[in-house]
Amino acid sequence: MNLRNIAIIAHVDHGKTTLIDVLLRQSGTFRDNQQVSERAMDSNDLERERGITILAKVTSILWNETRINIVDTPGHADFGGEVERILNMVDGVILLVDAAEGPMPQTKFVLQKALRLGLKPIVAINKIDKHDARPDWVLDEVFDLFAALDATEDQLDFKVLYGSAKEGWMADDAEGPKEDMGPLLNLVVEHVEPPVVEEGEFRMLVTTIEANPYLGRVLTGRITAGVVIPNQSIQSLSQDGTIVESGRVTQILAFHGLDRKPIERAAAGDIIAIAGLSKTTVADTIVAPGITEPIKADPIDPPTLSMTFRVNNGPLAGKEGKKVQSRIIRERLMKEAEGNVALKISEGNDNDAFEVAGRGELQLAILIETMRREGFELTVGRPTVLMMKDEAGKKIEPIEEAVIDVDEEYSGVVVKKLSERKGELVEMKPSGGGRTRLVFHAPTRGLIGYLSELLSDTRGTAIFNRTFLEYQPYRGDIPSRRTGVLLSNGDGEAVAFAIFGLEARGPMIVSPGDKVYAGMIVGEHARGNDLEVNVLRGKQLTNMRSSGKDDMVRLTTPMNLTLEKALSYINDDEVVEVTPLSIRMRKFLLDRHERKRASRGKQDG
Repeated sequence: MNLRNIAIIAHVDHGKTTLIDVLLRQSGTFRDNQQVSERAMDSNDLERERGITILAKVTSILWNETRINIVDTPGHADFGGEVERILNMVDGVILLVDAAEGPMPQTKFVLQKALRLGLKPIVAINKIDKHDARPDWVLDEVFDLFAALDATEDQLDFKVLYGSAKEGWMADDAEGPKEDMGPLLNLVVEHVEPPVVEEGEFRMLVTTIEANPYLGRVLTGRITAGVVIPNQSIQSLSQDGTIVESGRVTQILAFHGLDRKPIERAAAGDIIAIAGLSKTTVADTIVAPGITEPIKADPIDPPTLSMTFRVNNGPLAGKEGKKVQSRIIRERLMKEAEGNVALKISEGNDNDAFEVAGRGELQLAILIETMRREGFELTVGRPTVLMMKDEAGKKIEPIEEAVIDVDEEYSGVVVKKLSERKGELVEMKPSGGGRTRLVFHAPTRGLIGYLSELLSDTRGTAIFNRTFLEYQPYRGDIPSRRTGVLLSNGDGEAVAFAIFGLEARGPMIVSPGDKVYAGMIVGEHARGNDLEVNVLRGKQLTNMRSSGKDDMVRLTTPMNLTLEKALSYINDDEVVEVTPLSIRMRKFLLDRHERKRASRGKQDG
């Protein structure tokens, strides 16, 4: 049977998972009466809630006697570790671009990786049915992007299709015919090369890993050479050629639609999953006994951010979660690092702390949210940027490309704020509908915590996208948060009467009835200093009657505290307390005297 291996790459929310849904339906993978959820490939709860792809997944369809393995790649650069490995398994890519927005930072990030590997892309301009669609402009932008990324002559001669995944059609022209996805699948069969097969015995590079309660460790990759059958003897090699372990294949799984089915034989060129090994991990090579040379894996880009994960040592520890011990947290982090090569876990300053380094705030926030839903309680410190030294010994830092779409009236304040954060404006152009697209090159540490400020400055109308660009010389100090915080001075439950009296001091974070404790952040101080306040004070009741009527307590809605907002809001001396039910912010040192001592020591130092 003919075989094609392709990946679909696109920016967040450009319709990639919806496109795969339609391809599965139109290729006859589902029965006519089969109930299938929308965005079937987003199987993870967090993926469904956020509308983004976090984990790379493989599916397979049959089209005119050709089996097409399709890989759904994450659209966000924070999950780029997944993307880089996945592109090694495929022979072609479909670049999906929104007909109104055009290529965005994440499109550029993934496309750059694909072009470097020599893959020939097919460009599909999606959402052509949008009222503000401008396919000709988008095509020009895509071509300019290819040229800027040093695409070869062959790659610049890419095929283009127009269509709407939601409406279920693709065609050579933006006007149609609006029939089905046949033109796209036919183009994949014609344009994408069959997988290159090498001579020799069985060899396969592991690209993804997962744990299965029945099969144990399941390793997915593309067979480079040879054939594999169940019960065959195999061994795995690390990148330096040392043997990791030996074993037998207990099961071979091939992808059929959304399912994986056991098969009796798999040959070179196919993407499969193997069970039977317990120590082998990503970037290891599974081979037949006797082979000593591993398949070379491309190095993964290094992490740019780190956070300190600690045991929750606050007064409310253990009240809402069941997994609170440092040993359990450590085991969970090490398990995550096995399958996610973009994460680096190391021991912290003490036994209860772990340094977790990753690609960006979103990747680490997703890990924290996943652990929280599993019943973990922990505290997390402020994200810190990982600096490096260049050949001359000078400090260099990660620089990101930030693309911000704003209404024209707000462009001035955005430029001003990002300039203060050492951002450099490199491009400013109209993006249609009275909006302006601003492109900045800004330090990662300058963008930490900027999203909430941006949404506040632009009345919630800005669209903010960012991706790692490169390391550049250190750009100097950046001012931190300008406001102080309101801290609770006691333990108990917040009272509406006390909150009402404190609203003049600044916006509150807690609601009446919320549990608070000394050192916990309950609001934002309008001035630059921290202030201890009493949110537990109730109204003094007496038996004296008054001729007037008591004032009705009308509270302003408190600030909506999400995990990402909390992580970007805190300062160096603060932490976020995460439990299955709550997200709280507090000082690292809860005792006021200890905080004063630490502050004096810092000034003396």
